[in-house]
Amino acid sequence: MATSDRVFLALANPVRRELLEILAARELSAGELSDRFKLSRPAVAEHLKVLRDAGLVADEPQGRRRIYRLTAEPLAELEQWLHPFEKFWRARLAVLAKAAEELE
Repeated sequence: MATSDRVFLALANPVRRELLEILAARELSAGELSDRFKLSRPAVAEHLKVLRDAGLVADEPQGRRRIYRLTAEPLAELEQWLHPFEKFWRARLAVLAKAAEELE
């Protein structure tokens, strides 16, 4: 499976997207991440594995804990892929901004 396909697959799940948002703020252990969800630790661990396999997070052992951090490089690759489509939503945002200004 291509790297971009793994990234899209990883981002398709809302739990994994939330994990990335959390890790964008700071590095955390697997246990600290699990505590933020109503899922079992093994379920969160599986989500972290998918993110790791996609290259979106990295982990390193610190004693008995594994510390996870965001690795944004694959997201930059997606940005390059998405760039040609930007003109479609940029135009819509401009229309929305104009409508909001007219309401004021």
